[in-house]
Amino acid sequence: MAKVKTKFLCSECGYESPKWLGKCPGCQAWNSMVEETESVVKTQGMKSSLIFTKDKPVSIIDIKSSQEPRVLTNIGELNRVLGGGFVPGSLILVGGDPGIGKSTLLLQTSHALAVKGLKVLYISGEESVSQTRLRADRLNALSSNLFVLCETNLEQIEEAIEQVKPDFLVIDSIQTVYQPSVTSAPGSVAQVRECTGHFMRISKGKGIATVLVGHVTKEGAIAGPRMLEHMVDCVLYFEGERHHTYRLLRAVKNRFGSTNEIGIFEMKEAGLTEVTNPSELFLSERPLGVAGSTVVASMEGTRPVLVELQALVSPTNFPTPRRMSAGIDHNRLALIIAVLEKRNGMFLQNQDVYLNVAGGVKLDEPAVDLAAAVCIASSLKDQPTRPFDVVFGEIGLTGEVRAVSRIEHRVKEAEKLGFKRVIVPEKSLKGWKHPTTIQIIGVNTVKEALAAALG
Repeated sequence: MAKVKTKFLCSECGYESPKWLGKCPGCQAWNSMVEETESVVKTQGMKSSLIFTKDKPVSIIDIKSSQEPRVLTNIGELNRVLGGGFVPGSLILVGGDPGIGKSTLLLQTSHALAVKGLKVLYISGEESVSQTRLRADRLNALSSNLFVLCETNLEQIEEAIEQVKPDFLVIDSIQTVYQPSVTSAPGSVAQVRECTGHFMRISKGKGIATVLVGHVTKEGAIAGPRMLEHMVDCVLYFEGERHHTYRLLRAVKNRFGSTNEIGIFEMKEAGLTEVTNPSELFLSERPLGVAGSTVVASMEGTRPVLVELQALVSPTNFPTPRRMSAGIDHNRLALIIAVLEKRNGMFLQNQDVYLNVAGGVKLDEPAVDLAAAVCIASSLKDQPTRPFDVVFGEIGLTGEVRAVSRIEHRVKEAEKLGFKRVIVPEKSLKGWKHPTTIQIIGVNTVKEALAAALG
């Protein structure tokens, strides 16, 4: 008979322990150990547990390289994030907050592929078939090649895959699927790991592009073991604010493309629509002639995006002033304030500093440093910048402005949206043809940039 064994698994790294521990020895995470039970069957030897294959080691030179044909959808933003469409046999994980629009995006994608003649199987473990039909009616996503099934049993799902033989498979969501032979509850570490491994074998073996929807924790990470992200080929995060209508699709892992691309969508009554000009969207509500407001040109992958930075500097009554940022790393803000105090003589030790990226966008490249410094100085002096200026550049600890990449794309985007001047690093002006319809000001130090922007 099978013997039931109890063990504890870390939900972050998968570390196993025979007893509960408050702190995981593997990843040092607190309160991450989850109890699991498994059935242990005694075997007569080690050979019975080995899987023998006929494959032999082959020299990498003798392996024929073949470019996988990609399957394009009619959603250009999704194709951009994936690196040019879906790769047959790939396993993709999509995570996001509840109600952000994951199911809506995947149902629209399924319909787009079904219209092209591909067979699509949509497995829903959280909604009934009639509920999925209601969403499809609202999105006008009805096609005879789109098959829908409400099932959470992995064995039943595998039978449905054998019957339909789909080209594209959606599992919504992986936390609801369970393997009957595993005694743990659905959504546990063992179930998620086992089911994901099973879908990986199906995807690779049958050449089916498979998308798994993953729940996220309150910290924003995908629920389940961390190894879930290692097993898949691509990890996409669907981000957005509940109070805004647009959504960002960001790739944090992609074996078939870049991880720097983002896709921008807007949520409307008929579903998600693409935003072809995100700069115009982010600048639509920008006030003109207000102190503490500056436009920065940031690169998101290969796409330049113009975003408004806002800063508020106000006197504080507390011994320790507050430093708060939204959309920019807090440590980066502290570095910029230190440079302004040490290299430019600004007294900010009795001032609260708040920095915000308007629209809820997250900027993580150092090219936004110079615009943040201009914003803070403008708010401190209560002196507005010119409304048609664009500022970007990296700031060094000695107060110098360092070069940034893809300056021609940033300037071209600013020129297209009607801006008159760009304040850029002097070192980035070499090696490309400057446009004549926009004024380009090169600066070497933060002091020069502040004089050009606030002079």
